[in-house]
Amino acid sequence: MSVKLPIVRFAERMSRLGTETAFEVMAKAKALEAQGKDMIYLQIGEPDFPTPKYIIEAGVAALRDGQTHYSAASGILPLKEAIVEDVKARRGVTPVIDQIVVTPGAKPILFFVILALIEAGDEVIYPDPGFPIYESMVSFVGAKAVPLPLREENEFGFVHDEFLSLINERTRLIILNSPNNPTGGVLSRADVELVAKVARERNIMVLSDEVYKNILYDDYQNHSIYSLPEMQERTILLDGFSKTYAMTGWRLGYGVMPESLAKKVERLMVNSNSCTAAFTQYAGIEALKGSTVEVDAMVHTFKSRRDFIVTGLNKLPGVSCVMPKGAFYVFPNVAELGVKSDELENYLLHEAGVAVLSGSAFGRYGEGYLRFSYANSIENIDRALQRINNALDKI
Repeated sequence: MSVKLPIVRFAERMSRLGTETAFEVMAKAKALEAQGKDMIYLQIGEPDFPTPKYIIEAGVAALRDGQTHYSAASGILPLKEAIVEDVKARRGVTPVIDQIVVTPGAKPILFFVILALIEAGDEVIYPDPGFPIYESMVSFVGAKAVPLPLREENEFGFVHDEFLSLINERTRLIILNSPNNPTGGVLSRADVELVAKVARERNIMVLSDEVYKNILYDDYQNHSIYSLPEMQERTILLDGFSKTYAMTGWRLGYGVMPESLAKKVERLMVNSNSCTAAFTQYAGIEALKGSTVEVDAMVHTFKSRRDFIVTGLNKLPGVSCVMPKGAFYVFPNVAELGVKSDELENYLLHEAGVAVLSGSAFGRYGEGYLRFSYANSIENIDRALQRINNALDKI
């Protein structure tokens, strides 16, 4: 009997492509909710605030003005000019227009930069625990993803000697993320200066993911490697509008990079998305130039929620949680409970009706942790903590 081959045969590289489990957990939670179970969602990395009205109005005005057609593949000039001014104000250096590529969300910058720079056999250092798409994309192109452990005892910073031990002649790219998803850790000036020193000496590119740069607490600062001497020519600054301005559904991000690389990334845009929707770009201009009152209020609310959830988590049996410095996540240590992170995630989903993420979804060094997003009301966070406390009593 002949064996019937599958009709659809996938490329081998698809087996190396990962995902974000936040969307998978949400789907499971929604299915349970449809069955009548009351759910509390603390898994998704999305501000629970509406996009500020002045930004919405700018987008609507652009639509009414006819901004519904193709635009330049690398972004419209007025937005790129606004980005130049924002980078200058926040980081003290002034990029040129041709170094900027605007994309539908920040992820395409990560995708395109790795496609443009990395080949099979190259090595890319990335933070672990960290945004899972870093490792996914590096593996997808056939390169070696090298995790840089972020240690709880260092407030989820990295050990300098450990970082230096990972550098070799195959290292082609170093990925930084500060404030960090999922830990809320923030890189110190000494951290970025060390990475910059290595990058200059070894001629290594750095991708600095700074999408949470405006969500910082307790006078902590965003120390951008892009601001350091001789780093503009070897840094890809990745930023976007989703987190700061509650614009996740607008899909608007950008990268600032050496002009030669920007041309390659623009070519990849032409071959994939053609361009970013023009009306979202006009909304982005207003976001950068408009009032910060609503953004400041959002960050203030996040800080109150952070303080509340950290206090509550530290009262739970077998749970300890350090205070995050930025973003809107906590990353409590649950190793003492003696249950694997993914099993605990599933248990809390079904037993407590609380959707959270396993720390192992963010890399091997995330095992023994969970990620909670506090982009939810204090009332819901309080209810979730009570439910989790009751569920842990049954373990």
